[in-house]
Amino acid sequence: MQKRILFTLLIISMFLACSIYAGTTGKISGRVTDNESGEALIGVNVVLEGTSLGASTDVDGYYTINNIPPGVYKITASAVGYQKKQIVNLKVSADFTTKLNIQLSTTVTTLGTVVITAEAPLIRKDLTSSQTSVDATQIASMPVENVTQVLSMQAGITQDNDGDLHIRGGRSTEISYTVNGVSISNPYNNSRSVEISTNAIQELSVVSGTFNAEYGNALSGIVNTITKEGGNNYQAFLSYYTGDYISNHSDIFMNIQKVEPFNNNVTEMTLSGPVPLLNDYLTFFASGRYNFNRGYLYGKREHITSDSVYRNPSNPNDIVIPMNGDGSLVSMNPSSSLSSTFKLTFKPFSTVKINYDLVYSKAYSRSYDQDLKYNPDASYNDYSWGWVNSLEIRHALSNNTFYTLKGSYNINDSKEYLYPLLDAGGSQVDFYPGMDFSNLHPDPRYQNKNKINPALNYTFSSGGTLNRQYYQRSKSFGAKFDITSQLTQNHEVKFGLDFSSHILDYENIEIVKETNSAAYIPPLSSPKHEYYTKKPVLFSSYIQDKMEFESIILNVGIRYDLIAPKSKYSTDVLHPSPNDPSLPSYIDKNLLLADATTKQQISPRIGISYPITDKGIIHLSYGHFYQMPTFNNLYENASFKSDFSSGFPTFGNANLNPEKTTTYEFGLQQQLLDVLAFNVTCFYKDVRDLLALQEIRVNTEQTYYMYVNKDYGNIKGITFSLTKRKTQEDLFGATLDYTYQVAEGNESNADAFFLDLSSGRQAEKLPVFLNWDQQHTLNASLLFGEETWNVSLIGKLGSGLPYTPQIISGAIYLPANSDRKPTQVTVDLLADKSFNIMGMDLTVFLKVYNLFDALNEKYIYNDTGRSTYTLEEKMGSAQNTNEKAALIPGLHSATEYFKNPGYYSAPRNIRVGFSLKF
Repeated sequence: MQKRILFTLLIISMFLACSIYAGTTGKISGRVTDNESGEALIGVNVVLEGTSLGASTDVDGYYTINNIPPGVYKITASAVGYQKKQIVNLKVSADFTTKLNIQLSTTVTTLGTVVITAEAPLIRKDLTSSQTSVDATQIASMPVENVTQVLSMQAGITQDNDGDLHIRGGRSTEISYTVNGVSISNPYNNSRSVEISTNAIQELSVVSGTFNAEYGNALSGIVNTITKEGGNNYQAFLSYYTGDYISNHSDIFMNIQKVEPFNNNVTEMTLSGPVPLLNDYLTFFASGRYNFNRGYLYGKREHITSDSVYRNPSNPNDIVIPMNGDGSLVSMNPSSSLSSTFKLTFKPFSTVKINYDLVYSKAYSRSYDQDLKYNPDASYNDYSWGWVNSLEIRHALSNNTFYTLKGSYNINDSKEYLYPLLDAGGSQVDFYPGMDFSNLHPDPRYQNKNKINPALNYTFSSGGTLNRQYYQRSKSFGAKFDITSQLTQNHEVKFGLDFSSHILDYENIEIVKETNSAAYIPPLSSPKHEYYTKKPVLFSSYIQDKMEFESIILNVGIRYDLIAPKSKYSTDVLHPSPNDPSLPSYIDKNLLLADATTKQQISPRIGISYPITDKGIIHLSYGHFYQMPTFNNLYENASFKSDFSSGFPTFGNANLNPEKTTTYEFGLQQQLLDVLAFNVTCFYKDVRDLLALQEIRVNTEQTYYMYVNKDYGNIKGITFSLTKRKTQEDLFGATLDYTYQVAEGNESNADAFFLDLSSGRQAEKLPVFLNWDQQHTLNASLLFGEETWNVSLIGKLGSGLPYTPQIISGAIYLPANSDRKPTQVTVDLLADKSFNIMGMDLTVFLKVYNLFDALNEKYIYNDTGRSTYTLEEKMGSAQNTNEKAALIPGLHSATEYFKNPGYYSAPRNIRVGFSLKF
């Protein structure tokens, strides 16, 4: 009967409609024996306190408790004639087996219950590929405020100058992000579509090695966030902290010397507990975080957007620059964000658990633009919001078998513009891609695009607006079925199917404002107005077997992936678009486009863990990984608008193949002392068919760009992690992570893939360092304190990222990425003190980011390799601007223009606050 139920469930799941779902549970297994004789005990009840989970030992004394959410538990073992034993502080992590062997004594020798405190293992016997987990307690003790900060502290993860994360030398788009096992990756570019507040996180895990077959659509790593659940008691948490940037670098950062205590503030809260009248069945957890940051990069409103530079056509020295601004200081990189979660947990029966999760976040920001320093009102505004709905049904068919059904519906919305569109009555419209714009018009404050140009080279804009408007919205539907069964004591088998579909709406508008006429929205037929709706479909399945023996552990699996882009692609390299007005009459336009084919891939994975001693474990793994290029590249210029007379068009390619990576890994875990262990891992990645933008020259008058599968790379490296655990007897804890890697590939700019069809000449592809190749990365954390006070420091040191040196004079071209930017160093601090007041825990704390106010140079001038100066300042054009600046009111010098505060990382940021827990 049970087999029939399983078979039926598998068949039904085939018809369910998120391409990525991650593991959200772990398990406990072990053996119960007699303390005196060492013989196996049969029928011992092993129970997780406060849950309905438990198991009984078999004829050999073994037990397995599966389907356990990550967290810290109490476990009790009891049997007739034996003393009850309770183990507290037992930590369970997702995707791992927590080994717990128990010895029971007869009640004749000892009375009462023996209580033992467990310690989290420093090494994991079933670790077959690199994976790290950070729980809520660890996050609370670190000076971090978001998931990105936590991830950047993990071995093998680097952060580039734009803030994007890279795992083991891979591109930022090669990471899959999930929350509670449901994908939160934006299908356009694989970035996170929602943000999770750190106070809502139960466990954050990063798989950076050869991840198992259940994970797909990623080449470099999996980041899975598991949020907290409500318990049987009501709990509340409230926190507020505020501060400002305080720095000595007033020569770099305008207005930094003025301290405003409430410039950067954060409010956080959580509330959890049972739902009234349904205490035994239904619990909830809710969290919220609001952050407002005024920023540290300021401009001065000397001009308004309608200002226009006057140039005398007969006298180049006759330049008049209007200055109609009020002269006030304006923040040019402000930001605000709201992130919230809500979880309902329903347990109608001891074998059934239902979770409903809602994650919502929204954000606003502006990016600093040096050109607009004295025309700050012309800068773009960025808005985004997203929410993730997911429903999970988990049903235990027996002590050894459970299945999970998951469904999700996600929305992500992003937009960028200076002024919103207006309706016929002049009211602002919350425009979204695909919305009817026939009765809409641009804001009259939009200016002719030429006004934004500066009066001279190497100086600032004196008026004008940025006229592009960008809108993007995605809706994702998904369903997944997984079944896990501990078939025998040594074999845990998992099988899964998932299906997802996306609705992708995109609109890009270049507002047109001609001289002496009103601004207008160009028609859809114009290259200045792009719109599309695409509906790709993805399907995957996997099966894997986790084989656990005393002498070896194996993870073996295979995965199948399918994607249907459902779009057209260009078939003729000489005539890429049927909409080209210069297309010869003999060309049949109907043959120039074709439907993209469905892509299918099979990827095997294997991981082996081999204990060489009771405190030393080696592991090795191998796997094939596939990932489709991001949809924004597949569908760019999906209407194939082409007008070679107005520029070089770019065409997406819906028929791109999946990108491929083959990964090899070998590692050693070694526990040196009870509180000290290290982990060293070597890895190699061979990457093929990566996305590249190829420049194709049809003839001397026609050139265009197209995305192709041409990039390749190879990444090799080693990571070393050292952990010193903090204990009650020893108040000091520390971690040290070092990564050495070399990430090479072909050049990533379009010129690296030059193809001249008239001559047949093609660019030579030479391996160079990838833009994000940080060869040396060192992360360290120090924790000192006890239950009521804590001081922690985290430090990061990274060698400089590569850049291409430039020699201004002479036709000399140096190899791409052949030199390095300056080293980056940052230290952050958290200090807190707790008090118990009327049964409530009050904590006051201090956070300092960039403690030593380091002036890290993120972006540099290619002729010097530094942010501080450039040789261009000594050239004729810059000198001319300096001379004119001394004579023309309102014209700023090239010397000031080259002093760009946006080239540096954030200065010191000090925040103080309190939290209340009750």
